[in-house]
Amino acid sequence: MQVKFSASQPADARLVAHITDKDNTPETLEKSLVEGAKAARFKGTGGQLFEGFVERDGNVVRVALAGAGEVGAEDRSANLEKAGAALAAKYLTSGEKSLVLDFSGSGLDAGSAASVLLGLRLRSWRHDLYRTKLKDEQKISLTSVTVVGAAEGIDAAWADACAIADGVEFTRDLVAEPANKLFPVSFVERCQEKFAGTGAELIVLDDAQMEELGMGSLLCVGVGSEQPSRMLAIRWNGGEKGEKPTAFVGKGVTFDTGGISLKPGPGMGDMKWDMGGSGAVVGAMLTLVKRKAKANVVGVVGLVENMPDGKATRPGDVVTSMSGQTIEVLNTDAEGRLVLADALHWTQVEFKPKQIVDFATLTGAIIVSLGNEHGGLFANDDTIADNLLSAGKSSGDKMWRLPLAPAYDKMINSPIADMQNIGGKGAGSITAAQFLKRFIMDDTPWAHCDIAGMVWADKAGATWDKGATGFGVRLIDTFVRDTCGG
Repeated sequence: MQVKFSASQPADARLVAHITDKDNTPETLEKSLVEGAKAARFKGTGGQLFEGFVERDGNVVRVALAGAGEVGAEDRSANLEKAGAALAAKYLTSGEKSLVLDFSGSGLDAGSAASVLLGLRLRSWRHDLYRTKLKDEQKISLTSVTVVGAAEGIDAAWADACAIADGVEFTRDLVAEPANKLFPVSFVERCQEKFAGTGAELIVLDDAQMEELGMGSLLCVGVGSEQPSRMLAIRWNGGEKGEKPTAFVGKGVTFDTGGISLKPGPGMGDMKWDMGGSGAVVGAMLTLVKRKAKANVVGVVGLVENMPDGKATRPGDVVTSMSGQTIEVLNTDAEGRLVLADALHWTQVEFKPKQIVDFATLTGAIIVSLGNEHGGLFANDDTIADNLLSAGKSSGDKMWRLPLAPAYDKMINSPIADMQNIGGKGAGSITAAQFLKRFIMDDTPWAHCDIAGMVWADKAGATWDKGATGFGVRLIDTFVRDTCGG
């Protein structure tokens, strides 16, 4: 979507949109629009849309009113994004090629106007790469937005918003890709291409290097696949020299059959998005790098494909992690925690972070608990937990904290190894988090975000269409802004 700024409306404008506050339809509009909006019960609530047609200078103009909710409301920013997203949802495939977004007289500052544009851009994302027989009415037609009457500072505000959009879109692209196109090696290659020339440092470990480091936990997941595994780190040093970084670690199972503990066939195709945690981490790193965040940050993702064959890990096998702790693998479909175990340990040894947050589509149990409304949050430190909850609330990537406790920890003790990779029938998300906690060293502040219910949507949301949501990118970005000085 091309966005350009202009001092005045183009003479040939055929589609013009205005942003309106709740119960405050601009009286400067034609009477037919004002009365039509009232008759249609348009109130200007967040994301509500009304359109009409008027004659201007001899031309018939299509005019849209998009609601932004109440001025000063706690959810004002989200409603501004909904206003822009509503325009995208309505006109993306409408046949209209260009849209004039007129902020004149709206009273919106540059940041608020950028929120509208961000919502419009995010809702415009689609993954049509493999669709060859779309009808004309299904194809994207709206490719240009001309912004008129925006407040001073819009260029800088929009550049910041674009960095967010770039990260969210990159994550969505990765999550949406099928597993025959996205696997550990190609995931790394896409990141190398995306981060080229940005100033970020990329570190890649292959199977041999990980084996030398003793990463038996991660490697046991990918041993049944023809696709080699990888560890990828993206480091950005935008903060004070020598300051310890904040680390984000992502689960990257590019496809999960369950291994020998094979998943049921129905729905298995969804497991292409079992790398949603790693997608969130690299997308957020792209946002941080593009906006030149004034913080030292590292993103680490463990990348594997979990497949069954004669070499695959068997239920009951015991493996040794990089930390030296042994794991009895009772269920090969509880593989994400095995990947994260070595990824977390290596991150702490290699980068010595001041705090660490991992993201993973880790358990179906978290969907049972929280549905598709919140990600699950677990932490060994109240401060990092509170900061993530706050960042989730303000970014829209909402989280809900669940407990960690010794009673749950006992559920993963093994009679023949240091631990087993599953607990009992209950508290599946909690015992998974307890497993990960065993790989956090020296009481480093740590949080685990189980986002299994959030990375993919079966129906359209406010700022995304059905499919990949990009969840986690904005949470990480806001967390860094709030806690890392940039």
